[in-house]
Amino acid sequence: MVHDDKIIAGSAKHPIVVLDKGQHYKYGTAGFRMKADLLEGVTYRVGLLASLRSRKLNSQAIGVMITASHNPAIDNGVKIVDPQGDMLEQEWERYATQLVNAPSDAELAKVYNTLATDLRIDISAPAKVVYGRDTRPSGHTLVTALASALEATETEAADFKILTTPQLHYLVRATNSEGTPLAYGEVSEAGYYNKLSEAFVRCMKGKKIEGPLIVDCANGVGGPKLNEFLKYIPQEKLPFEVKVVNDDILRPEVLNLDSGADFVKTKQRAPPHPKPQPGVRCCSFDGDADRLIYYWIDPEVGFVMLDGDRISSLAASFIGDLVESAGLKEELRIGVVQTAYANGASTNYIRHHLKLPVICTPTGVKHLHHVAQGFDIGVYFEANGHGTVLFSPDAVTAFKKTDPQSPAQKDALDTLAALSDLINQTVGDALSDMLMVEVILAHKAWSLRDWSMTYSDLPNRLVRVEVNNKDVFRTTDAERRLSHPEGCQAEIDSEVKKFKDARSFARASGTENAMRVYAEAASRSEANELADRVAGIVSRWGV
Repeated sequence: MVHDDKIIAGSAKHPIVVLDKGQHYKYGTAGFRMKADLLEGVTYRVGLLASLRSRKLNSQAIGVMITASHNPAIDNGVKIVDPQGDMLEQEWERYATQLVNAPSDAELAKVYNTLATDLRIDISAPAKVVYGRDTRPSGHTLVTALASALEATETEAADFKILTTPQLHYLVRATNSEGTPLAYGEVSEAGYYNKLSEAFVRCMKGKKIEGPLIVDCANGVGGPKLNEFLKYIPQEKLPFEVKVVNDDILRPEVLNLDSGADFVKTKQRAPPHPKPQPGVRCCSFDGDADRLIYYWIDPEVGFVMLDGDRISSLAASFIGDLVESAGLKEELRIGVVQTAYANGASTNYIRHHLKLPVICTPTGVKHLHHVAQGFDIGVYFEANGHGTVLFSPDAVTAFKKTDPQSPAQKDALDTLAALSDLINQTVGDALSDMLMVEVILAHKAWSLRDWSMTYSDLPNRLVRVEVNNKDVFRTTDAERRLSHPEGCQAEIDSEVKKFKDARSFARASGTENAMRVYAEAASRSEANELADRVAGIVSRWGV
């Protein structure tokens, strides 16, 4: 076939590490993610798949991002980005898994050709792949393997070097929309900064916010990129001081160490360095800058966290009010998408106070993103701080074409149009989401204390339970109920009924032979007790 010899020669230079018997590589929501020394051959093969994907989609550009997000520096990962900047189509995850697990160089070429035949792909057609990586030292080796695969398949390649994950998603969509009426932005890193900075200034409308914002960048790629972005906003247009901390990318070992959004969310405390001062507004990115968590130290109660649920409700509240002021409430359908991990208090607040529909999906951004696309304005955030707001083409047209009947209506329409440019439409983006939060706080004239008082989180607990075989547990109802083993859910339901405002669910871990048990109830002690009881039930059924 066309590329066989080159594919086999490239694979020999970047050999796959054969896993222990019974184990295999599997493409998931995060792509392939593992210890970096296992990834060279995997990344080479992902490059082959990206070339097939581009050819299948009429030579549109496909993205490849090399990152392990909030994982330790010793890990890395590789994932594919589809033409609109969204995640790889789910069916193709299976093809990625097939290709990467080919046992030999010759078998690899055979699987590649079989996929091309079965999917009716012309492998002589043009293909294009754009790619980037985070600051991990292992990224250089993986990029070399990726480039080798693109060369072997005669694929046009564009290396954007070191980027945040959301920047790579932006560049993929910008590349594919260049020169069209739906052009997403200039195809460059500078184009990303220009788009966000201009939209931010339009959104703020000269409003100011008191006090500095401390941004913890997890010693990852978000640090240098945030510092670069700040150069694009004229000093007189920046409504508050930004202090960038934990931005050391010269010492790989400190990446995500005791810092970052994942640390803050899982440990439920602020990073120890630098120690945050009481009352000061703080937020954290994760290692590849696609998650965002806000927090502050209350002089009376201590650490207060504002996570993805809080960001979701803040955005939905503000945008809902703007849509009403713009006179578009009857035309545009706004909805919020959550997972089972969303705090029950946030769901109640959105449904009963904001009067907006809430849909629950299985865990994983790809599920939330897809459902959010069903609304004219779809707000989605996982509790971990990963999320965004999607505006349909009809919504954006309405913002720009509606003839305002009053200054207030014009102001609302202008702000909505600016927000649709400010908020990254492709994927959760910590930098973009941070700017959105600051805009909303400025317009509402809110402090973090005001924001935190919108509702009170129900106490909750997450427990990991080791089991003999997690695959015997199967879920339904967006992972909120167990369908198998039969009888297990009935026992969980019986325990939940014994506690006030309680709910609990169990779902299999995506990466370990273990179950995750989540429980919430009216008090901390009840949430802890319920979690322990449900963990006991799961442990018994998992033997």
